[in-house]
Order: sequence, then structure tokens, then C-alpha cells
Amino acid sequence: MHSFRSCRAFVAACTLTWAAGASFALKPTQSAAATTEDEQVWMNLTAMGPVSGALSYFAEVQPRIGQGVSQADQTLLRAAIGWKLSSSLSVYQGYAHVMLPTNDGRDINEERSFQQVNWIIGKPWQGELSSRTRLEQRWRSDGSDMGWRLREMLRYEKPLMPESSAVNALIYAEGFIALNRTDWGQKAGFDQLRSFIGTEIKLMGTSTAEIGYLNQYIDQASGAKRMNHVASVTLFFRH
Repeated sequence: MHSFRSCRAFVAACTLTWAAGASFALKPTQSAAATTEDEQVWMNLTAMGPVSGALSYFAEVQPRIGQGVSQADQTLLRAAIGWKLSSSLSVYQGYAHVMLPTNDGRDINEERSFQQVNWIIGKPWQGELSSRTRLEQRWRSDGSDMGWRLREMLRYEKPLMPESSAVNALIYAEGFIALNRTDWGQKAGFDQLRSFIGTEIKLMGTSTAEIGYLNQYIDQASGAKRMNHVASVTLFFRH
């Protein structure tokens, strides 16, 4: 328990440092605001595989439980069709539907179209370094504007045992930048930063599980800051 708390504190501190730097660079005149915190559980079930030749797909469902792991925070459904340009580069076009519960019982629905580039950059330090770039077009049921958002993830994994990929150490960071303002609350500039530390465990075939701690730091539309401490469990079913 002590080691988990130390790990959580380290990741949270790194996230705050990066987020503060990004926020200052993009909005240097904004004053500091108090940060609220929450404990959450995120689950992700993803199926992926080839369709024909270089054509591939992925489909995922993500329930997220918040408010001290007491109630649904959001549910995300996402799917995409991709094309493998090379052994290290793939492009995707996809769509996502997000359900956001509210206190009055009426969900806010968000629709997203997105374009994505997955790139295996290289294999430094006996591991693998990769990136994911995603450009989103977002619409919400409580407004009429379309919001543009750019997301960039850097990910590194490395086997914990020589000559075996059964268990890998895994870290990644993903920054979100909103590119415009909308009538439903998106503001231009730094949006959020996610930082993850955990393990990737090999399952049957090429399927894997990723389990660990994710820190989510959000610069909310109101100017308030939010930090979510997330127990993250992701299952990838590959065929």
C-alpha cells in the first residue's frame, strides 16, 4: 500500500508539473485555481484485428466510475476503420459516442468523429516507443458548436524479464489541446493531461491486459482544476 501511494504521488507530481508548464505556455495570464480530486475506476474492453489485407478495425467500450467509485461518470463507445501503411505506421477514421450522466437524470450525449495515426517510433533501451496522434471533431447535445481537439500520446513499454514479453513495464502520457471555443463549454488551449504507470500482461494469443494507475489532470471550462486518481484496467482482444 505504501509503495502504491508513493507511486501515485510521484505520477501526480509529474502530471502537475507538465500540466502547469503547458497551461502557463498556452495561457500565461490565467490565475491559479484550487484543484478538486476524485478516485475513479476506468475499464476498457477493446477488440481489434484485420478485416482484409491492410484494412483493420478496432471497437471499444469504456465504462468509467467516479465520485469516489460510487456512481457512473461516463460511458464511451468508440470504433474505427484503419489502413496499415507499413509495419510501423497505421491511419484510422473513427466515431465515438459518449454518455455523460447529470444530476437531473438526463444524459448529455457527445458525438465525436476522429482521425488517428499510430506510429511505432523505435525500440530504444530494449523496449518499444510509440505514439498516437488523434484529431477529434466534437458535438454535444447541450450546444450546437463543433469543437476541435488534438490529442498526442507517447507510450513506452519494456519487458520485465529478459527474453520474455509475458509482463512488460508500461508508461505513457497523453496531452489534450482544445483548438477552439464552443457554446457547450470547450475553451481553447490546454485541456487535460493523462499519465499512466503500470504493467502490460500477455494473455492468450496476442491479447493483452494493461493494469495500473492513471492520473488525469483537467483544466475545466470554469477555470477550476480537477485531478482524478484512476485505477485503470484495459483488455485488448486481438485476433
